[in-house]
Amino acid sequence: MSPHPLQKTMSRARSSRIVLPPVQEHIMKIDDVIDDGDYYGAQQMYKSVSSRYMAAEKYSEALEILLSGACTQLKHEQVTCGAELAVLFVETLVKGKVPCDDNTLGRVRKIYKNFPQIPLPQQLGEDDDVQQLSEALGAAKTRVEGCSSFLKAALKWSMEFGSHRSGSPEIHIMLATYVYSESPEVDMTRVSYHFVRGNNPEMFASILVNFVGKCYPGEDDMAIARAVLMYLSLGNLRDANRLIDELKKHEERGELEFPDSELIEFIIYLLLTLQRDALPLFNMLRANYKPSIEREPALNEFLDEIAEKFYGVRRRNPLQGIFGDFLKMMG
Repeated sequence: MSPHPLQKTMSRARSSRIVLPPVQEHIMKIDDVIDDGDYYGAQQMYKSVSSRYMAAEKYSEALEILLSGACTQLKHEQVTCGAELAVLFVETLVKGKVPCDDNTLGRVRKIYKNFPQIPLPQQLGEDDDVQQLSEALGAAKTRVEGCSSFLKAALKWSMEFGSHRSGSPEIHIMLATYVYSESPEVDMTRVSYHFVRGNNPEMFASILVNFVGKCYPGEDDMAIARAVLMYLSLGNLRDANRLIDELKKHEERGELEFPDSELIEFIIYLLLTLQRDALPLFNMLRANYKPSIEREPALNEFLDEIAEKFYGVRRRNPLQGIFGDFLKMMG
């Protein structure tokens, strides 16, 4: 049986009367525990104290405790503890119905910037070096999983309490950048998924230049084509063109050798075609460059989305395909 409305009102009134000490007093006490190196003890204190403020519906104070805790643990490279507090911070944003505005995004950014960024060892030698590399790879995986959990939670919060249906563009950029820089094996599809939902094609171009410079032969043109088609599948012709323009600037500075392939040729023609009401030309391009497009099944999925966005061509299976997989990846 659900409680009577009067009981709910009385419960809220009791919560509001709970007197708790100023947040800073708790933070100072926990800082002393951190200074003693007792990170686990500090973690339990952060969680316990924040839960008391939550019970009293003092969300602002709970957020202050969790923000301090996440940043402090991460500064001391306690990634598992810091990531847990970071996720609790986002959960508190949701419970407190805190809007996704510049101020709160600044706090999300502050936590994000405290996630460690540690280069992986580049050379192997004796057995000790192999052991060191194995440990470094494990630590990198932990960092990426921790940061990803936090930022995915933040994205869901921003979808509910912000103005962007697919989540805050800035948070997408944070996630794409961290996954690219810290992952031992980069999933460029995942990185691109978040970049195209961001607001910085220039940064995306720089990441692509870096990736192309060290990827396997045959992956360079695919990475660029996939990025452009992802933008276009969202109906974003402007940023697709900006991305190509930025890549050409890198080429002019000698920082990129632009791939010379039929797939890139198709992409350039496609960008020109989408500026006009030219569905027959669009279909002709798909037919003429079919062998290049079929190098990766996802490309045809993107082109089906593009046909729908730009020319109103309805997809036969709109709930299937690559976008369903991406939604799973976001979960």
